[in-house]
Formats: sequence, C-alpha cells, structure tokens
Amino acid sequence: MRFSAIQNNIGNNYKRGVLIMKLTIALLFSLLLTTTIAHAAGDAARGGELSGDCADCHGDDGTGDDETPQIAGRDESYLFAQLMAFKTGTRPNSAEVMLWAIEDLDEQDFADLAAYYASLKGD
Repeated sequence: MRFSAIQNNIGNNYKRGVLIMKLTIALLFSLLLTTTIAHAAGDAARGGELSGDCADCHGDDGTGDDETPQIAGRDESYLFAQLMAFKTGTRPNSAEVMLWAIEDLDEQDFADLAAYYASLKGD
C-alpha cells in the first residue's frame, strides 16, 4: 500500500509541475504579446532618422541580402518583438552586431524603427 501511495504522490506532483510550467509559459507569452501590442505604435518618421545603423546591414531600403534578413514590409509588431527579444537576450544572435546596433536604443526607439520598416515596401 505504501509504495502505490508514493507512486500516486509522485505522479500527482509531476502533473502539477507540468501544469504550472504550461501556465507559466502561457502567461509569459501573453505578457510578451501584450507588451508587443502596447508598444508597437511608433513614429515612422523618427524611425527613419534612427535607421542609420540598421541600414549598414539591412540596406537603405531594408531588403537585406544573402546574409542579412529583409525587414522592410514586415509586420510592425513582429519587428518590435524581435528587437525586444534581441535586447532582452531571449533571441540569441550569433552575429553580435545586433546587440551593438541596439545597445543605446529604448522601447520607443524600437517602436519607431518597427513603424518605419513596416512602412517600407518589401520584396
């Protein structure tokens, strides 16, 4: 009897742990989505003024090349979320140039850059 009670307890703890992990992931995803939506309304004109470092790799028109992805015409909230992910370290980047390019930028700068590049015509 004791052994099966221990097994049941372990099984219940495991199920609780999995549920807590799933709820935590759902909460974090919801917060990221809410933050992305809340901060993604930027000023495209100001984003154009800030885009100098971005253009060094992504090109003046944001279309990128064989080594650098296109950012022109991408969804504004997607671009903002990617910039935030680079800044917070949740999106690792083997080319540390992204970290260098955004190190002095804040969330409003990200929103402005996202608005600018979203307004450009992509391929």
